[in-house]
Amino acid sequence: MTAAPSLLWFRQDLRLADNPALAAALERGAPILPLYVLDEAAAGTRAPGGAGRWWLHHSLAALERALAARGGRLLLLRGPAERLIPALARETGAGAVFWNRCYEPWRRARDGRLETALMQAGLAAESRNAALLAEPWELQTGAGQPYKVFTPFWKVLRERPVPTPLPAPDRLEIAEGPAGDRLEDWGLLPRRPDWAGGLRETWTPGEAGAGERLRRFLDEALAGYAGERDRPDRESTSRLSPHLHWGEVGPRQVWQATLHAARSSPAAEKGAWKFLSELAWREFSHHLLYHWPELPERNWRPAFDAFPWAEDADAFDAWCRGRTGYPLVDAGMRQLWHEGWMHNRVRMVAASFLVKHLLLPWQRGEAWFWDTLVDADLANNAAGWQWVAGSGADAAPYFRIFNPVIQGEKFDPEGRYLRRWLPELAALPDRWLHRPWEAPAAVLRQAGVALGRDYPEPLVDHAAARARALQAFAAIKG
Repeated sequence: MTAAPSLLWFRQDLRLADNPALAAALERGAPILPLYVLDEAAAGTRAPGGAGRWWLHHSLAALERALAARGGRLLLLRGPAERLIPALARETGAGAVFWNRCYEPWRRARDGRLETALMQAGLAAESRNAALLAEPWELQTGAGQPYKVFTPFWKVLRERPVPTPLPAPDRLEIAEGPAGDRLEDWGLLPRRPDWAGGLRETWTPGEAGAGERLRRFLDEALAGYAGERDRPDRESTSRLSPHLHWGEVGPRQVWQATLHAARSSPAAEKGAWKFLSELAWREFSHHLLYHWPELPERNWRPAFDAFPWAEDADAFDAWCRGRTGYPLVDAGMRQLWHEGWMHNRVRMVAASFLVKHLLLPWQRGEAWFWDTLVDADLANNAAGWQWVAGSGADAAPYFRIFNPVIQGEKFDPEGRYLRRWLPELAALPDRWLHRPWEAPAAVLRQAGVALGRDYPEPLVDHAAARARALQAFAAIKG
């Protein structure tokens, strides 16, 4: 007699290798019915933004192909998971449901209710960890409290053993199930206008694309990572963040592959540990979100509730469109619109400009990044914005204000990054590229640049904006 089938519920774990829920379902020894539920109705849900929806479509298509190559298929359902999954279990006679855990507050609440309902119906309901090196409740200070500072968190995390990643199965025995939806009918892709051309040029969503991205980074950039990771003009970072967010590659795979690369090439060891510490920042962000679930909406430091934020819709619009008059900020915002991604150093500068030069609330910037980033991740996005704003954990000194001119001259000294994203300034000499408003009129004319016409004058004066921000910080210091 064939055992009752197992439902395998994919979420942000869109891969077959090192997928603990898949491994647990296979161990049960029954046919598997893989499914994905587009659930945008749960209370508190923050649905993916436009760039995230584009990525999800292509990642699901890649997963469908991977399953088909192993004799399987992916059942697509749209609606409340709390209703659809128990109904599907009844329809198919399933005996168990397996999934990998997510850590967004609304998903945790929904998953808890669903697990209770399934168990009350006599089904096994089992969840696993596919997204993190350590569960948020596993790492605590000596006093038994959640970590609030990254460095001790990292010291503990790096000493934990990391299991060997599991291989993908060669074949799958698939259970019978309903026809489900067609991915094309979900409308995840932009139509008119089709703004995703840059995304298509830049990214290959899916498990295979994630694996190739990881291999290229380890082979070509890991050895120089520690010294070059802040250079947006070079291909010096992994660009794995969207693949990690959607679970097309797991942190255990990245960790073990990085250590293997370092052992194979001792010159890469320094870069390897610096890169793994950045992977640990991702862990730390999820740790913060788990213990402080209001992190995406509320200031982690309550003192910032009294911060005198400004209201300036025109300034926010100029920041979104890359028209602030500060070239490094504008180049980053235009890269974001074209690729759905921005180099991390430039993210910090652009975010700092919004909250400290313009005094606009970090929540507005977080929401814009959520809609435009292919790697929009609730934990990373919220923790990063709060860190830059000074309101978050380990944001010391909280009154740090990046100078976008100095940052550009330091990390893009030849201006290659700026010239790529700001072609209207491309003919300016390096000396003036990061500060065009200081260029002599003759230099501007020769470069074909008329400030206010071809490129905007600065929205604010850096020195004045810095003084205003420091005054605002002083107002809440007490």
